[in-house]
Amino acid sequence: MSKVINDVDVICEHKADGSIIPLRLRFMNDDGEYETFTIKGFREAEKRGTHTTEDGIYVGDSTFIFECLIISMGMKRIVRIYYDPRTGSKWRMAI
Repeated sequence: MSKVINDVDVICEHKADGSIIPLRLRFMNDDGEYETFTIKGFREAEKRGTHTTEDGIYVGDSTFIFECLIISMGMKRIVRIYYDPRTGSKWRMAI
């Protein structure tokens, strides 16, 4: 199971067709400092209905799941961010 961060700030673009393009993300690390990353690439995961993901997050039909490429300490990493518009516009991230 992955580490899940429940409070993530995301800058994104909402398109007229309802799609979302994540651009940047920020979260507080274990030391209490903010870490900010530019999303270098992403893909939206296929919607499979209501289920629990491999990260242990319960998602529904309306949840957007993005697999994002970021560069952390000179290394490429893939993180997953989750957005459910029904939960008050809150983003979550699995590392």
